[in-house]
Amino acid sequence: MKGERLDKVLARLGLGSRKEVARLVRSGQVQVGGRVVQDPAFPVPPGARLEVNGQSLALRRHHHILLHKPAGYITSRTEGPSVYTLLEGFPTRDLSPVGRLDKDTEGLLLFTTHGELLHRLTHPRHKVEKRYLVHLERPATWEDQKAFRQGLLLDGKQLLPAELTWQEDPTWVELVLREGRFHQVKRMFQARGNRVLYLKRLSLGPLTLGDLPKGQARYLLPEEEEVLYRAVGLFTGT
Repeated sequence: MKGERLDKVLARLGLGSRKEVARLVRSGQVQVGGRVVQDPAFPVPPGARLEVNGQSLALRRHHHILLHKPAGYITSRTEGPSVYTLLEGFPTRDLSPVGRLDKDTEGLLLFTTHGELLHRLTHPRHKVEKRYLVHLERPATWEDQKAFRQGLLLDGKQLLPAELTWQEDPTWVELVLREGRFHQVKRMFQARGNRVLYLKRLSLGPLTLGDLPKGQARYLLPEEEEVLYRAVGLFTGT
């Protein structure tokens, strides 16, 4: 069979280095012409349909990967243990995290190669909602809720209004932010004389973890990409 090596084709499409895409192929995530191929040297016939995790490469100009981050990992390439070690098999070379989660924080962490999407998701001007589950040392109060809603003062600057809610147990609360400052959740509660014992990001804009297991990652579905792009005012597929 004539054709270019699969790993060379994937590397040229921007999925990573030859070594990275070889791991991707061996992991069984790549299909050529509708069937799984695990040989990086497989010759790709001209015009063959290529898919990664069921998504056509021809339609993907950017990569968006959702990770259910466990505690104990650092959102950094240079420090460890790094969240990037949880993305083995994905094209990580040009991926950037959308914001950061502390080492002891769990939950939704999005990676993207789309610079403008990254900017719009993280810049306070776009007010993208981030929802967190928080376990507190002491019960939250109605005064905390009012202070957050009005915009808490932190480092002499007023934060955007935040929504603090709880059900029966006010030591387990949900907090919705529309910006992402350094250690913001922990510092907000610290400013109110409380301490965060556990923190998990539940959602980012329209994205949720769904049933994604902790420590696992996946590509966004096409419909998730579309909703996310529209949420920040980008045209679908840009």
